[in-house]
Amino acid sequence: MATMLDSYVAEAERAASAGRQGDPTWLMETRRHALERFTALGFPTTREEEWRFTSLAPIAERRFVLAKNGASALRPQDLDPLRLPGTTAATLVFANGRYVPAASDIRGLPPGVRIDSLGVAMSQPASAIEKHLTRAASADRHAFTALNTAFLLDGAFLSVPDGIQVETPIQFVFLAIGDEPETVAHPRVLVVMGAGSKASIVESYSGAHASPYFTNTVTELFAGEDATLNHYKLQQESAACAHIGAMYVRAARNSTVTCHSISLGGSLVRNEVIVVMDGEGAECTLNGLYFGDGRTLVDNHTTIDHARPHCTSREVYKGILADHARAVFNGKIIVRPDAQKTDAKQTNKALLLSEDAQINTKPELEIFANDVKCTHGAAIGQMDEEAIFYLRARGFGEHEARRMLIQAFAGDVLSRIPIGTLGARLDQELMRRLPGEHR
Repeated sequence: MATMLDSYVAEAERAASAGRQGDPTWLMETRRHALERFTALGFPTTREEEWRFTSLAPIAERRFVLAKNGASALRPQDLDPLRLPGTTAATLVFANGRYVPAASDIRGLPPGVRIDSLGVAMSQPASAIEKHLTRAASADRHAFTALNTAFLLDGAFLSVPDGIQVETPIQFVFLAIGDEPETVAHPRVLVVMGAGSKASIVESYSGAHASPYFTNTVTELFAGEDATLNHYKLQQESAACAHIGAMYVRAARNSTVTCHSISLGGSLVRNEVIVVMDGEGAECTLNGLYFGDGRTLVDNHTTIDHARPHCTSREVYKGILADHARAVFNGKIIVRPDAQKTDAKQTNKALLLSEDAQINTKPELEIFANDVKCTHGAAIGQMDEEAIFYLRARGFGEHEARRMLIQAFAGDVLSRIPIGTLGARLDQELMRRLPGEHR
């Protein structure tokens, strides 16, 4: 394990030495500190409580090397399945974690909105970048966040000024391109929403590698006072992918943040969401849907930290598991001593399509205030045979009846996606991936 850890450290040092000579001192110091923290932390093991059901052997026991710039290999047809229905305000495309200007389009944004690659933004005078980058995503405790920060070279940056409302979605597309075996990319996203601003952000991850590859992504979202932010993470990578993703959210006073997480691909998937409700009256909603088949492992860890009073949070995560797939759900709600009048609800449900599918679920409440309303619930089950019999008695075949029940189960999450026909498209993709369907 130590030898593999050393290979990641050496790769980060090579990437830093080959980076831009004009990088500001604060950025170089940030990378250096993150690499030191990754070296000290090492890869999490199953002896750690938050990782006890998730073995990282597929990552820790392979020598993943930094993927080369895939811009020259990018084809228009690679982007077609990922394009959002309807009009978008802007689309930024990244191949192997690097910005591809020729495939991007930022012409639909209102005046004053700043959107660019992090690589460009970090090379300019600090302002919003230095003030926010890495401030929510701490490298001190999270090994993969530290690893991502150590490779901090490029990514997506969006800044929406006070009072500006972007009416159509903004999309960040991250593609794994090329046929080199055992490569890694470290995508990074930073979104800063000013007071009273509004925007919808869609992060899309896709790749067609046949050989194992690794995507290690970090997203930081800052919602200013009275801001409204809708965020969507669509993860549809190949079965050869190990995907580790961390999203850090800071919600200011009276802001509204809604996050949708859809995971439909990968062999090892870990999504971690950490929300700090840092202003009175903030509202947060987390919706999640994931599917696993074969021997896939999907791990969702969420934390909603109510740090101020009069905040509201709602969370619904649903999973569908087939074959020998496994899943983990750990949802934590923290209510700080000063966070009186907190209203928090969490629901986690899993549908097992085979006798061998398995999920470990752990809802948690840590409450340090006395005037709160907090509830959580978890339900795990197989297909309802009585419901199947009911549908078959009305003329539906068994296969069709099962599909209808699965669609109804997933629809509780997908119906909450308001972007055009995106929910319907994701429903079709889910149905395509079900056992017995044509691939």
